[in-house]
Amino acid sequence: SSDLMADRSVDVVVTDPPYGINENERKIASRVRGGRVIDYGPVTWDKERVDAAAIEHLRRVSSQQVIFGGNYYADLLPASSSWIVWDKMNSGDFADCELAWTNLPKAVRRIECLWNGFAREGNEERFDHPTQKPVKVIEWAIRQAPDDVATVCDPFLGSGTTGVACARMGLTFTGIERERKYFDIACRRIEQAY
Repeated sequence: SSDLMADRSVDVVVTDPPYGINENERKIASRVRGGRVIDYGPVTWDKERVDAAAIEHLRRVSSQQVIFGGNYYADLLPASSSWIVWDKMNSGDFADCELAWTNLPKAVRRIECLWNGFAREGNEERFDHPTQKPVKVIEWAIRQAPDDVATVCDPFLGSGTTGVACARMGLTFTGIERERKYFDIACRRIEQAY
């Protein structure tokens, strides 16, 4: 609902909305951890990307935005000279990089952080979410925003990585998640980070 949050009520939105690439259970089940298949359960939230109204809403509630998967939303976002490139340093059937659209007052920025299937920098734990981002990448993305950022929102909370980053950085955080399973995981992770 467009009246849930007032215009410019947070400094920055850092989010990773569904891209509509159908990261489905069959594709995920083909990836193994320690010789066993990971079953994330039914994954129906990535059948299609979010609509234009949702993208406009997240842009309205904040003055700055970092939207991972921005390349899937380029037709709904204004041109930007400030993309973030996350080099996953990986191989196999995973993408080499992920792109985040931003309206930050910077040029294109790149970060390297190993996230190659189950090989992850610092052996960061996966929390039963197939598109989880590393905390290091989200902290770095937040640091690209102006220094006076105090409030952050992630309207596609997932397993709570943005909230964990904000807890570690001492920032006020608001997260929104429709899937109860992920919401519970996010709450536990954020509580532990505080």
